[in-house]
Amino acid sequence: MNSKPIGIFDSGLGGLTVLKEIKSLLPKENIVYFGDTARLPYGNKSKSTIIKFSTESILFLLKERVKLVVVACNTSSSLALGHLKNIFKIPIIGVIEAGADKALTISKKRRVGVIGTRSTIESKSYQSYLRRKDKGLKVFSKACPLFVPLVEEGLRNGPLVRKTLSLYLDTFKKSKVDALILGCTHYPLLKKPIASFLKNTIIIDSAKEVAKKTREVLINSNLERGANRKGLAKYFVTDDGKSFSQLANLFLKETINKPRRVNV
Repeated sequence: MNSKPIGIFDSGLGGLTVLKEIKSLLPKENIVYFGDTARLPYGNKSKSTIIKFSTESILFLLKERVKLVVVACNTSSSLALGHLKNIFKIPIIGVIEAGADKALTISKKRRVGVIGTRSTIESKSYQSYLRRKDKGLKVFSKACPLFVPLVEEGLRNGPLVRKTLSLYLDTFKKSKVDALILGCTHYPLLKKPIASFLKNTIIIDSAKEVAKKTREVLINSNLERGANRKGLAKYFVTDDGKSFSQLANLFLKETINKPRRVNV
């Protein structure tokens, strides 16, 4: 039995979609969530800064004696994951490979779409990974910067949402992709309207795929918690915990204890 917690970090709230899926798939596991809310967004930072912040996040989680780290931030996964795996011995899972591998499995037409923040799309991390795995694959990508504020304002339907979906997703209809990767951890909260807009496209929720990958790593590394009782979750942030708690209810559909504010 390994009762040490799973560590999850993100620049802010989006990683809570990953936490939700891990809690659902691995209910016995303890979890420590770290949101670097004082320094978000990571998407407009340089690569060296993102590596620095990501390293500091893992060092904080290691103080909480985590057994595995999930990098729930697409920007960190795009620009820092290789560095993190080189300097830390603990298992580290990013969000990009899990979602991309699922797309490779289910795309029959070999036409895959990717949406994410500007930094994630401009990094070409999804595109490069997909093409390394399948050189004949056609990859269509689009930055969707307005999706995050829609989610954080609790907007998931209505004329504004429909207009924004059309603005960003019409291109995927024209490209006839049969799989679309949600390359930002906020985007699963818009999964239903996106699926409704792209009716003939399979929507890949990277958060679900990361949870499956986490379970796989725990089993293969003999790190599963064997307790029969439900695991506990602790939350840490680097800025105001009150606003985090309010938005966390939106992401998790449950009330959480107020997170503890820490410095890194």
